[in-house]
Amino acid sequence: HIWVSEIMLQQTRVEAVKGYYARFLSVLPTVQALADCDDDLLHKLWEGLGYYSRVRNMKKAAQIIMTQYDGRFPQDYRQVLSLPGIGEYTAGAIASAAFDRPVPAVDGNVLRVVSRICDCDLDILDAKNKKLYRDAVGAIMPDAPEDIRIFNQAMMELGAVVCVPNGPPKCDQCPAGTFCQARQRGTIGQLPVKTPKKPRRVEEKTVFVLLRDGKAALRKRGADGLLAGLWEYPNLDGTLSEAAVPAAVAELGLTVRDWKQQLNARHIFTHVEWHMTGYVLEVSGVGNPGLVWADRAGLEQLAVPSAFAKYHAAAKSLLDAAL
Repeated sequence: HIWVSEIMLQQTRVEAVKGYYARFLSVLPTVQALADCDDDLLHKLWEGLGYYSRVRNMKKAAQIIMTQYDGRFPQDYRQVLSLPGIGEYTAGAIASAAFDRPVPAVDGNVLRVVSRICDCDLDILDAKNKKLYRDAVGAIMPDAPEDIRIFNQAMMELGAVVCVPNGPPKCDQCPAGTFCQARQRGTIGQLPVKTPKKPRRVEEKTVFVLLRDGKAALRKRGADGLLAGLWEYPNLDGTLSEAAVPAAVAELGLTVRDWKQQLNARHIFTHVEWHMTGYVLEVSGVGNPGLVWADRAGLEQLAVPSAFAKYHAAAKSLLDAAL
């Protein structure tokens, strides 16, 4: 359960995760259930959380646990770290919270706290510097097993609610205020040091919501890359004008019968931003073999990523109106 929560909470707010966490564990309550889960159901349980590689790695890790560890989650930090999708922070959080192992769980909150307490201007995004920070926290871990979990959680909580990332820190409420070097030297506003992120790459897309006989066309993305294995509305690179749409639809083995609406949308991923021009169309024809036609109920069963949320909503609304 700690493993599931830690993976879900990667780059996702607690309030957004709560409902997903309860539903996920109600359907997949054990490592065995996760290891055996059908990919479409797995994606559906994760639908809307984003970063789907997280749940695919969880399934891979569950299969390793079943085959290499007899179905029991490993308790050794290095073994936990070796599982797919688990990095040093997550391994530390699991090992300390679940098994009382004396290893630090150093997330962004902890990096910020330590950089300020020590008045350290090392870039917290640099891998070698992260190791120095982890080593520093590891050196002051408590010895008593019952204190290990509390220590890690307290460090993260200190960064989340007192030594906050956005806005001025609440130094007058901080238990480390009397020995915080950055506070004493007036450098808090300059810390932590982080290398500026590179600008996101912008990609133009044309998306088709194709409706035929009370059904909408979807297709499954490939097994690798962005949004791997999820269902999407047919799309292509670049922005097509209305005049170019009929020929593009013909490439899908279909003919445009009626133009419903044009829908523009944007979606931001970590390193790329999609600018989408969408066309909602009534079509006829058999269609290419890669297209799957889903009725209104069928659309609810398939995991469609939030990048296509606007088009998914339009398809469901039009199919509802046709009932």
